[in-house]
Amino acid sequence: MKKPVKLRSQEWFGGKDKMGFVHRSWLRNQGYPNDYFEGKPIIGICNTWSELTPCNGHLREIAEVVKRGVLEAGGVPFEFPVMSLGETIMKPTSMLFRNLASMDVEESIRANPLDGIVLLTGCDKTTPSLIMGACSVDIPTLVVPGGPMLNGKFRGGEIGSGSFNWQIKAKQDTGEFSDEDLQEAEIGAARSAGHCNTMGTASTMGTMAEALGLTLSGASSIPAVDSRKKVMAQLSGRRIVEMVNEDIKLSDILVRKAFENAIIVNAAVGGSTNFIVHLQAIAGRIGVPLELDDFDRLGSQIPLLLNLMPSGKYLMEDYYYAGGLGVVIKELGDLLHQDILTVNGKTFAENYAKAICYNPEVIRTRANPLNPAAGIAVLKGNLCENGAVIKPSAATPALMKHRGPAVVFSSMEDYHARIDTPDLNIDQNSVIVLQGVGPKGYPGMPEVGNVDLPKKLVLQGVKDMVRISDGRMSGTAYGTVVLHVSPESSVGGTLALVKDGDEIELDVERRLLHLHVSDEELAQRRAAWVAPDPLAERGYVKLYIDHVEQAHLGADMDVLVGKSGSTVSRDSH
Repeated sequence: MKKPVKLRSQEWFGGKDKMGFVHRSWLRNQGYPNDYFEGKPIIGICNTWSELTPCNGHLREIAEVVKRGVLEAGGVPFEFPVMSLGETIMKPTSMLFRNLASMDVEESIRANPLDGIVLLTGCDKTTPSLIMGACSVDIPTLVVPGGPMLNGKFRGGEIGSGSFNWQIKAKQDTGEFSDEDLQEAEIGAARSAGHCNTMGTASTMGTMAEALGLTLSGASSIPAVDSRKKVMAQLSGRRIVEMVNEDIKLSDILVRKAFENAIIVNAAVGGSTNFIVHLQAIAGRIGVPLELDDFDRLGSQIPLLLNLMPSGKYLMEDYYYAGGLGVVIKELGDLLHQDILTVNGKTFAENYAKAICYNPEVIRTRANPLNPAAGIAVLKGNLCENGAVIKPSAATPALMKHRGPAVVFSSMEDYHARIDTPDLNIDQNSVIVLQGVGPKGYPGMPEVGNVDLPKKLVLQGVKDMVRISDGRMSGTAYGTVVLHVSPESSVGGTLALVKDGDEIELDVERRLLHLHVSDEELAQRRAAWVAPDPLAERGYVKLYIDHVEQAHLGADMDVLVGKSGSTVSRDSH
């Protein structure tokens, strides 16, 4: 006979003493009956709903559906808010606050009488921040992704939210787009609840959660407004109660093989480069070693199976109707660890054995991929001693091997001030170098790496150029863009030493990013380099700058790596 699980919540509610009275009594004002405190699993619903996070604006309703499932399974649901990160709204970048949100989640879970957790996620950083925080506590946890918007519509065609954004400046520069065009497009691009409808970072994060085994099978690709999203939410509510009774914790699911599966799946769907810093941060919290080189070794030769923007043609709604992630996982077959445990108590193999592809143009086979080897490539060289990344599936093939003179911008302000000046010494062979946008330097490592091309070159018909920075780019973006250069320029990485006219060589096949400047000259420049003043003297931003790790480590804060568990040994009164 299975031994009954000892519930954390009974440390709060099980006592017949003063503190038991305190913990129960104040909750009585909500009208809860006696049996809520007598050994039923208490389930926390961690909600990132916010009117300032439009991608998560429907999660208040989803929370109610999850509650139904929890109650049906004999649990007691308690919804609580945590910091919500609106990718499209927050300045200077939501990435600055990912680690702060993870702290909120961690401490909210640990400090409260919760036996299991449902994480309601959606917009880019809400998914990794919630998983990171939950990992540092390590109790039974399940993710319910908010889901993508419906396909964008514009003048008889379809547009992808996010991916279309990166075309706007060029369309304005060439006179193709009027103010009226812009307004009509912005309404049509985001026409329903949900997050970006491309394989941008939000969809990548939902995919990551399912590939890690943290969602019910099939959950990641359901559109936000599809009724099946509510069905999945209700079933998730039921399942988290079972997980508590079965004592299945995050550390039981997030083993090394799960992370390897996530890397392979991300390559197959053409996922965002942001995936790297988020997966590494999650691995650091749960205690699984994961190196930057693992992403290249495991993922770079994986075929691209998903024909979705920004690497392909279609959108998330099409992907779901074609069969969703289950088809991709089934098609990958022996490339994945099929024996690992997922939150529903079944293995990968069991979950996806019956997946059917309904549109082979959207989801390709291994025999007919969109690209035979399009996973994220990790670059090394004297310009990025600790690594840099590029997404080949979103790049221009002709630029994957390129050598050209650097045009250096010391900051985003410098870039904006000079990029469209007529006398800027730049042509299509130049390499745009952007400094000062790394984790410490911006701060927060913003999505600015895919900077717009100079207007004068756009008017000449130039569509792409090599761009290099210590920042990130949106998962919806495209171009031959080298990102996450580490060490960043603001801490004295070689990127800080690049000058106008220096020859830079990019060779993706050789995994090379090299600055053609002698070691002697670089040593002289390094000796003369002066570190910039920190951009904050107080508050969270000061803490972030002081403690954030470099991109190749996941840009978590050094004091947050690892976990403290769920035990709270002292009472409040």
